[in-house]
Amino acid sequence: MEIAHQLDKLGVDIIEAGFPISSAGDKESVKSIANAGLSLDVCGLARVLTKDLDTCLDCGVDMIHTFVSTSDIQRIHTIKKSREEVIDMAIAAVEYIKDHGVKCMFSAMDATRTDFDYLLEVFKAVENAGCDIVNVPDTVGVMVPSAMYTLIRKIDENINLPIDVHCHNDFGLAVANSLLAVEAGARQVQVTINGLGERAGNADLAQTVMSLHSIYSAKTNIITEYIVETSQLVERYTGVRLPPHMPIVGENAFAHESGIHTHGVLEKSDTFEPGIMTPEMVGHKRRIVLGKHAGKHAVKQSLESANVRPTDEQLTEILSRIKTIADKGKRITDADLYAVASVVLGKTAIEERIKLKELSVMTGNITTPTAVVKLEINGEETVSSNTGVGPVDAALNAVQNIIGEHAKLKVRDFRIEAISGGSDALAEVSIAVEDEKGRIVTANSASADIVIASVDALITAINMLYK
Repeated sequence: MEIAHQLDKLGVDIIEAGFPISSAGDKESVKSIANAGLSLDVCGLARVLTKDLDTCLDCGVDMIHTFVSTSDIQRIHTIKKSREEVIDMAIAAVEYIKDHGVKCMFSAMDATRTDFDYLLEVFKAVENAGCDIVNVPDTVGVMVPSAMYTLIRKIDENINLPIDVHCHNDFGLAVANSLLAVEAGARQVQVTINGLGERAGNADLAQTVMSLHSIYSAKTNIITEYIVETSQLVERYTGVRLPPHMPIVGENAFAHESGIHTHGVLEKSDTFEPGIMTPEMVGHKRRIVLGKHAGKHAVKQSLESANVRPTDEQLTEILSRIKTIADKGKRITDADLYAVASVVLGKTAIEERIKLKELSVMTGNITTPTAVVKLEINGEETVSSNTGVGPVDAALNAVQNIIGEHAKLKVRDFRIEAISGGSDALAEVSIAVEDEKGRIVTANSASADIVIASVDALITAINMLYK
C-alpha cells in the first residue's frame, strides 16, 4: 500500500496492481489498492478467461489488462489453441470487459515473435470488439531497437487504437526498445521501479522517463523529483539492492572521482554531466568521491567544507597520501581524509564534541535486542537506551536518541565488511550520515566487535558534521 501511494505521488498514470486470480493474497492486495482512493487508474491482470475477468471485476479495478499467447511457439506448446480459437477468445474477453463498463487493454503475448499478418488480424479483431488500447509485449526480450521501431510503426499505420509496449531486458535493451517504440508511435510504456521483473527485468521507469524528458523533450505526468525517493522505497521493501552504477538512481549516478572530471564539475556541472539532467531533477545529490583518481580540486573542496585550509604544499602531500591509501584498494571516507590532513597539518582535524563512554547490548532469541549507551557531549554525560531489530540497530537507535536532542540527522548508508576470515575477523563499518541541511559525510571504523565499530563510525560522522 505504501508503494501504491508513492507511485500515485510520483505521478504514474496506471498501476498494474497484480494478477488477482493467482492467489487470495494477490486478490486482496489488488482490491485494497483499487479502493485506496488514488488519483491514478488501477489495473488488474487477467487471462482471456471469464473466471480471471470476474476476479478482476470483483476487485473494483478501473482497467483490466487481458492477454493471450499469439506466437506459434507459445500458442501450440502452452495454451494448445488454434489461431482462430485465440482470436475468438480475445474478442470474447474484450467484449465481456466492455460490457461491464471497465477500460480494456489487450496484450498479444509474445507479440514480437508472432507472424505479423496474424498479429495484425488479432489487433483488428479486438479493436472492432471495443478494446481501448493494445499492448505489444516483447515477452522474451529478443527485439533490437530498429526492429521494434519498424514493428510499432507498421502496427500504428494499420489500427486506430493507442499502442502500449511491454519490454523485457534479457539483452539489456528494454529501455532502448521502449524509446524506439515511442518514436514509432507508441503512446504508453509499461515500466517498473528499478527495472524489476521476470528474469532480467523490464524497462526501468527512471531511465525511460528521464530519457523521454531530457533527450526527447517529451511530456509525461511523472514528477521526476520523486524518482530517487521511490526507487529507495522499493529497494527497501524488496530487499533487491541497486548496483551503485545504476543510471539515474544509483549511488554513483552523479558521483565523480577522476581529477579531470571533478575539476570540471566543480567549475561547471555540465562539463562532465549531461546538463539536460541534473541530480536535483530526480531527487539525487552530486558527490565528489576521493580515490586514486582524485585531483587537488576535489580534495581541497572536501577539506574546505570542514574548514580545513591547507597550503598548496600541504595539499600536495595530502593528495599523495590519499592516493597511496587508495592504491591498496581501500575506500576513502571523509574520516580518512581528515585523519590524513590532521597528520599533514600537524593538528587534529576533527574535534571530538561527542565521545562514547560506555556501550552494552542485550540480545537473544527470547529477548528484544536492547542497547544502553553513555555519551559525553561537550563534557556532559548522557545515557539512553533503545531497541532494534538486532544489536547494531538497537545501539545506533540509542545513539540517535541522544543526538536527536541536539541535531536532526539520518543514516543514509550503512555497510559492514569482514576484513579477514575466521570468527574473530575484524568488521569494517562504513556509514553515511546526512544533517538537516542535506550535507552528507561518511566515516568508518574497524573492530572485532561489530556493535562497537558501528557506533564508533556513527559518532565519528556526527562529530564531522557538528564540529
